[in-house]
Amino acid sequence: MRVLLVAATELELAPLVARLTPAAHALSSERLRAFTHGSHQVDVLTTGVGMVATAAWCGRVLARQPYDFAVNLGVCGSFDPAFPLGTVVNVVADCIAELGAEDGEQFLTVQQLGLLEPDEPPFRGGMLVNAEAKSNPVIARLPAATGITVNTVHGNEQSIARVVERFQPAVETMEGAAFMYACLVSGVRFAQVRAVSNTVEKRNRAAWKLAEAVAALNDVALRLIEQA
Repeated sequence: MRVLLVAATELELAPLVARLTPAAHALSSERLRAFTHGSHQVDVLTTGVGMVATAAWCGRVLARQPYDFAVNLGVCGSFDPAFPLGTVVNVVADCIAELGAEDGEQFLTVQQLGLLEPDEPPFRGGMLVNAEAKSNPVIARLPAATGITVNTVHGNEQSIARVVERFQPAVETMEGAAFMYACLVSGVRFAQVRAVSNTVEKRNRAAWKLAEAVAALNDVALRLIEQA
């Protein structure tokens, strides 16, 4: 099986990469590295932070090479107290929270503006949905979560309250929806797996558990490859 692992930064997958075997063949991009693990070919794509970089690199790589499975791995912030720090979740639905227009105090999504139909591919009800989210046994055991993808992470009580009211998200990232969009239009089986590193609140790095989240994420990622 050929698996593509996608992360925004090298930090998020460093423990896993250290356990993979570098492949004999080289790949065509400085951001894409080839490994093996058991009988699996594992390509690791480090996109850089944000939706633009993720969409561009995922689109480029998925157009050049067929994959049996693609997984976006990274940390996230949690709006939901049911997902405490260190929890690893399977993001089964996501959207680009800032894609729309302001109308005074009101926010209108692109669907509400009539620029996209709610079910215009690859959207379902205005969301990017993973219909095969539980196809891997490791992923099937993870709690399911709905996410939002943003350019500006939330750290203001008023903006947090507004985005929760609009979308009812459990987690937020800066790349997830871009990855899901690329996989959906490419027809690649995929999953977005995230570990909670922080609560979405006024920015407080002292309260984050980044190391613990990365460790939990990489443990799941290794088991996911082995049972792919």
